[in-house]
Amino acid sequence: MTDTLFTGIAQLVTPPPGPRRGAAMRELTVIENAALLVRDGLIAWVGSENEAPTASAKHGLGSVAVVPGLIDPHTHAVWAGDRLGDFEARVAGVPYETILATGGGIRSSIAATAAATVEELVALTRPRLEALHRSGATTVEVKSGYGLDFAAELRMLRAVRELGREFAVIPTLLIHVPPTEGREAYVRGVCETLIPEAAAEGLATAVDVFCETESFSVEETRKIFEAAQAHGLKVKLHADQFHAIGGTELACRMGALSVDHLEASGGAQIAALAASKTVATILPGVTLHLGLPAAPGRALIDAGAAVALGTDLNPGSSPLFSAQLAVALAVRLNGLTPAEALTAATVNAAAALGLTDRGSLSVGQRADFLALNGPDWRDLPYTLGANPLRDVFVEGVKR
Repeated sequence: MTDTLFTGIAQLVTPPPGPRRGAAMRELTVIENAALLVRDGLIAWVGSENEAPTASAKHGLGSVAVVPGLIDPHTHAVWAGDRLGDFEARVAGVPYETILATGGGIRSSIAATAAATVEELVALTRPRLEALHRSGATTVEVKSGYGLDFAAELRMLRAVRELGREFAVIPTLLIHVPPTEGREAYVRGVCETLIPEAAAEGLATAVDVFCETESFSVEETRKIFEAAQAHGLKVKLHADQFHAIGGTELACRMGALSVDHLEASGGAQIAALAASKTVATILPGVTLHLGLPAAPGRALIDAGAAVALGTDLNPGSSPLFSAQLAVALAVRLNGLTPAEALTAATVNAAAALGLTDRGSLSVGQRADFLALNGPDWRDLPYTLGANPLRDVFVEGVKR
């Protein structure tokens, strides 16, 4: 048994464990001149330094603020190729339909990713996860979804499994884009072949679906959700990014872990989320990069929903490699307070992944925490363009 006492904490700031809803998202514990005892990777004690227990080792942090490690509950970090040409064309005013017609858009990412080996995907993804880690993300969800054909989807998930040897990653099977033809057979194959294979091999903990007018319908989503749940997998949803077509309401009825995006959500969708246990995940990087309306983070919290926060790291709509910057953007673009943004990026992000063992600096939780450069935790949501973090600790070890 190993134990280390971390001292020299000017401010220890944390939400309590478990998902927080509505006004409770603003409730943080703040301990001045704090200490933190870590034993075998878990938090064994937290409190005032002058009341700290003895430990076999001591680590002084130098009078800085400490917060929980951030949890990124929504990324598409595995991809091959790039979308730089798309970016240049889009900012020049070229419609997305034209970009697609000339070989760009998401289908270019699908083609490049489907052609890559597991080893190539691991090598491409590793620096992206390293960047997220440096920005404070101690746990990162990673989706498939750029494979389209089933073998490529499974290769993406095997790449995530390999990366799990180096990072705390949560794998999700994403049913992202329907084929241009044979749609009904594809959905049937997802339900009867892809999901059972992914579940049997332990490659995913959840299944996500992109439910939109341009992607999968509500009825197709229902079938996929039922297949996932029949194989012991949780369900999540991309919904209301462009249109509110009923996906959010379906996800709430079926007990989804989260509904993500929500830029087009209205009163009915907000009410459904507030009345359910499903977490509402907002993704401000998409708003920044695409110029879309921001998801109604303020309205969701005021209605009583549990709001989480992610980067949506992907090559097409959110090339955001910083979990800390996502926190800063949520305050500016989605109307969250600094305290709400910290809660959204920690315990609520954990809940969006079905995790209960991390996100809070409380006894029994994983000792994933961040030491800032300065003594005030508010540098985390305040800072733009620089990294306010000095050190990242995972299970009590500086990584």
